[in-house]
Amino acid sequence: MRRNKKKPIWLKRVLLFLSILGPGLITASADNDAPGIATYSMVGSTYGNNFLWLILIITVGEVVILEMAARMGAVTGKGTADLIRERFGVKMTTFAMFCLLIANLGTTVAEFAGIAAAGELFGISKVITVPVLAVLMSLLILRSNYKVVENILIGLSLAALSYIATVFIIKPDWGVILHDTVRPQIQLTSDYILSILAVIGTTITPWAIFYLQSSIADKDVSIENYRNTKIDVTFGSAWGNVISACIIIVSAATLFKMGIKVEDAKDAAMALAPLAGEASTILFAVGLLGASLLAVSVLPLSTTYAVCEAFGFERGLNRSFREAPIFYGGFLGIIILSVIIVLIPDMPLFQMMILSQTLNALLLPVILALVLRLANDRALMGNYRNSRLTNILAIAITLLIIFVTAILLLEPIIRLI
Repeated sequence: MRRNKKKPIWLKRVLLFLSILGPGLITASADNDAPGIATYSMVGSTYGNNFLWLILIITVGEVVILEMAARMGAVTGKGTADLIRERFGVKMTTFAMFCLLIANLGTTVAEFAGIAAAGELFGISKVITVPVLAVLMSLLILRSNYKVVENILIGLSLAALSYIATVFIIKPDWGVILHDTVRPQIQLTSDYILSILAVIGTTITPWAIFYLQSSIADKDVSIENYRNTKIDVTFGSAWGNVISACIIIVSAATLFKMGIKVEDAKDAAMALAPLAGEASTILFAVGLLGASLLAVSVLPLSTTYAVCEAFGFERGLNRSFREAPIFYGGFLGIIILSVIIVLIPDMPLFQMMILSQTLNALLLPVILALVLRLANDRALMGNYRNSRLTNILAIAITLLIIFVTAILLLEPIIRLI
């Protein structure tokens, strides 16, 4: 008889760790979407490594905020919009849903623009790539259950490895990177402050909070096995921001060094070819395509989860179209409208992306304030409400966003005084 060989302990640990990964990794990876890649490429090409300090701060903030959302999903079995409606009423819920819908639609359009750009880098017209991939991703959501969708989205998250590979290809000066991170040259200009807001707005997003909590509830994660989910959220946030840092490092070591400024991911990828070789452009394009495909699934899901929760419609990937027509119909509606907008000639897609990021940044403090109140509600959370440290860190991040936004809005007035 053939004996079954025991798996090595290290392999068991790796497999156990991989089995834990899910909503946290997907949410954080989807944050490195087309607008995110464009933002990180822009700040890297414009300011070099002088935004890596912010990535460190954002990582802590993202872990704290997403952990709150995941914990609320595990304790209550409900999504963020559901709890907002129950605790704060219909008016506040309607306002939040309207802002979220507009911001998410603009960002979904930007994701399809990312797919179009990635296809063009491989010599394929957007008239082919955008509709074909939209149909494939729609069929995935409509025909699969939660577990299948989760596994495929985790697979798409691995496309981000291409940015780590690009770092090794260009071989940056790690001494300079460390110096610029701990001693950044912070500028008190409107462009620099706007860039800070853009980086925060593309990394910590309202849709991520809504999606993560809803997916935790949809997955039926209980507070008894929440420890694994906490690991997933922490690792996912760290992983996502490592990728963000890699994009900044690549742009700083090549584009910034040569005085080349870019505004979108496609320009960044094309500019890399003569500086770091064709392989770097291909890897950058693969990362852009994978990130955009991941985000065009997650963003519409985040929107339909939130809207259905807010107004009491059936939702969830384990339900059929017949059981949850508004949930799936809303998903398809966002996909179809986004595809049409992207395929319209001369549509100002970059301006739409900036508008959606600005709306995200303005909506975020409102959502964070509501989430903080919910996470500290004794009747709702019991013994699982926020710790003092969590509250301090979450409030600090919220105040930072409000402070940066206020400076940006008041800067023109200050100049006139």
